[in-house]
Amino acid sequence: MTDRPARPTIAQIREISQPISVTGRSTSEHWIADLYLRRLSPYLTRILLRTPISANGVTWLMIITGASIGPALLVQGWVGIALALFLSQLQMLIDCCDGEVARWRDTKSPMGIFLDKLGHYLAECLLPLCLGLRLAGWPTEPITSSIYPYFGALLAILVIINKGINDAVHVARAFSGLNKIQDAKGVNLPIKGLLRSIRKAFNYLPAQRMFHSVEFTIFIAIFGSYAQSLTIALGIATFVTLGHITAIVTSTKLRNN
Repeated sequence: MTDRPARPTIAQIREISQPISVTGRSTSEHWIADLYLRRLSPYLTRILLRTPISANGVTWLMIITGASIGPALLVQGWVGIALALFLSQLQMLIDCCDGEVARWRDTKSPMGIFLDKLGHYLAECLLPLCLGLRLAGWPTEPITSSIYPYFGALLAILVIINKGINDAVHVARAFSGLNKIQDAKGVNLPIKGLLRSIRKAFNYLPAQRMFHSVEFTIFIAIFGSYAQSLTIALGIATFVTLGHITAIVTSTKLRNN
């Protein structure tokens, strides 16, 4: 473990735990991290560094927070939606901090990466499931009284498939002995032609990001009171899934480059 002060300053945390290789990532850094979370996270990181909690322990806090977002929607009215919005922001803040703690203590590990992915899978699949239950009026009404819990389950499956597709690319490259994909602009685009132009358009209208916990809770806050919101989300998810697969197989991601 690197010998660093136990009580670092905010400036020291920013220098060591927020390198440009992290904050300058083209596709991995979330937009709310760029917007404001990376400004706040060193203050929470400094508190965490004064405790015995490990970086993986912080990730477990992120997992618990993320898994709470969906169930928060079961609180009817605006209270449930406001709570889900708050928890989604808190999840992303803690998600910033676990990496900062790991970089400061030089304890990055495969376990941390695994737990991070587990947290995002869990949060993002529980959200549509719980939205379906919310629209059905559960637990006051039985699940079988409405089609929306089934729509929510189907949407959750599509969300998991989309996340699994991304990880499957890395698995396919690793099994083929290829290098890790560099997080650079253009790597996710089809090589040429009309598909490349269409995919570029989604850099400005990123429908593929709609089902991340932050974006989906914002969508729910705006449209969640309408029963049709889940049907619309399901249609978008179907389109995104088909487009995602097409973009990957026509890009350089599965090629020896």
